[in-house]
Amino acid sequence: MKYAIIDAGGRQIWIEAGKFYDLNYIKGEPGDIVLLNRVLLMNTQGNIKIGNPCIKSIQIKAKILKHIKGKKVTVFKMKPKKNSRSKQGHRQKLTRLLIEDIPI
Repeated sequence: MKYAIIDAGGRQIWIEAGKFYDLNYIKGEPGDIVLLNRVLLMNTQGNIKIGNPCIKSIQIKAKILKHIKGKKVTVFKMKPKKNSRSKQGHRQKLTRLLIEDIPI
């Protein structure tokens, strides 16, 4: 089993080749290739490499599938006894990436 743990968008994500993941928005068009170079850990058939903090020689290829919006978050603020209420919604912009190749 081949997998890697990367740092992308302030989150650490366990990734495998051939699967897709939703990350914070990355500039680019659908079909573009993105190189993810902040690899924290690499495992290929039990051979584990750990970075300090990152493994410098490894870049993971990912393809942008599409840009999507995340789940809606409702922000509701209320001040008691003041008749002051505000309701606001937010949807985060996300990018869906397909991990094409994890090098050895």
